[in-house]
Amino acid sequence: MEYESVISGYVIADGACPSNPTRDPPPLPIVSGSLPDSRLGDAPSISSRPRLLLRDLPNTSHAQVYSTRLTWKSASQVPQTKIIAHVPGWSIIDRLYIYKGVVFIVSNEPQSIPNISAIYSKGVDIEVGEEAELARLPRRYGYTDNQHDRGQSLVWLRGSISGWCDSSSSFLGVLLCLICAQYFVNDPPQFVRHYYHWAAELWFGFWRAYSSLDPTISPSGNTTLPPPRRMWFNRLDAFRWRDYSTMNQWIVRSSFPDLTMEFIDDWDDRIKMGVPFVLERVVLADRSAAMPSLNYQRYQRTAAAAFGLPGSVHWWQTIRNNVVQFAGLDPEEGAGTRQRPVITYISRQAWGRRMLIPADHERLVYELRKLEYVYGWEVNVVVPEKMSRLEQLQLAARTTILMGVHGNGLTSLLWMKPNPRSTVMEFFYPGGFAHDYEYTTRSLGMTHYGFWDDAAFTSPDIPLPAYPEGFQGLPCRSSLRRLTIRPQETPFPSMEGPSPNCAYSALHLKRRLMMASHSIVTLNAQYTASYLKRRSMAN
Repeated sequence: MEYESVISGYVIADGACPSNPTRDPPPLPIVSGSLPDSRLGDAPSISSRPRLLLRDLPNTSHAQVYSTRLTWKSASQVPQTKIIAHVPGWSIIDRLYIYKGVVFIVSNEPQSIPNISAIYSKGVDIEVGEEAELARLPRRYGYTDNQHDRGQSLVWLRGSISGWCDSSSSFLGVLLCLICAQYFVNDPPQFVRHYYHWAAELWFGFWRAYSSLDPTISPSGNTTLPPPRRMWFNRLDAFRWRDYSTMNQWIVRSSFPDLTMEFIDDWDDRIKMGVPFVLERVVLADRSAAMPSLNYQRYQRTAAAAFGLPGSVHWWQTIRNNVVQFAGLDPEEGAGTRQRPVITYISRQAWGRRMLIPADHERLVYELRKLEYVYGWEVNVVVPEKMSRLEQLQLAARTTILMGVHGNGLTSLLWMKPNPRSTVMEFFYPGGFAHDYEYTTRSLGMTHYGFWDDAAFTSPDIPLPAYPEGFQGLPCRSSLRRLTIRPQETPFPSMEGPSPNCAYSALHLKRRLMMASHSIVTLNAQYTASYLKRRSMAN
């Protein structure tokens, strides 16, 4: 199925209800998702939906009992926990039990259970050092009745629940069941409130892990997987999951409009009830548990661990297409290699840190405008904080080549349409490198170029991660390049207006050291423009 972000209800047939012009038309009996919007383009109209007569509605005169309990005859016959799929930090589990804040795995086959530390941690803030690493490990096999434990233990039981309650307890053999296809996040607020870490790590990793259950996801994003209905945060309150740019909530609501969320207060409510719960199927995410994995050690991205699971090459299109449709565009926007390329440069010049040297920024914009003038390509020089969320998503969906200094704005690459020309060009502080956007770009099948001054690199010839002083834009002594330029004849007019001899080419780069109140990234703009031209004309 393809998840839709539009009304998917039935329309009561004409004449099914007495007409009364003084009253509003009857509501849709079933509503799932957002209200219809003129931006949704080819979304089916309400009138094209199946008709439902009142006589077809179910008889509700008799009470209907909804199954909310899992029962068994004796403590030795408790339904077993089953690990459906697992890599460190990402686990798909059937029948995960929770009682008084403790997470239980019940199994008679210990060899089928991965190392507990690769599934669940104490969920504390991540700090550097061996002592901090040990502090994140779960308390294995320990049982606590302390309601303030907040789920810091994960207990493996060999086929019995006698440790939960005695034989006289009314809860023995009766557990409340939660809906299947649930996301469970065992992480503190430390990284969650950042757009990149939410969208390109947590959301990215969740769907990569869950989509491993359907390796046949089509290029259009169609999948047989049921959408997740619930998302649990056992260490995060409702005020600490939104990012400052308010993009996190947009991504959640557009991906799965009917997803409900529970937070630490809800977790505490369940603890205080003293009742065991079972999660019929859950995708469990734990950042600390993912960190010892090979893929994390290699790329420093928790989502990278999830790529150890099988999956469709089109796995992300389910989410990407929902978000793009929610923004009012056709999911095929940005596809193909014959259309006019769309080049988007995300400027950080207004931030005052981690930005291009002003002269290099101006030179880059000049070279981009020249490409626009000569080849007719679409060029956008944008400041994300001056755009609405809708505008950002719409532009990202249309973009062929995305470029900018290492920073949060490059998260927009998630909404680009992968094709042979799709490229991300990232400018780093000289000597610095992080896999954040490089790995994310490649994992979507697109090309990434990194730049240090006038040197470029791409996979597999990429540097090791490095964070030299100045990488994050802190006050430091910066290495700057100054352009020495001279007039050169060109038919390209000045951005200020027609004038001969107004275009410049960089003939010499001179390095000098100077004290700076903030760090800025350097760039040979003409060199970058030549890369841009070759990528746009490829294929």
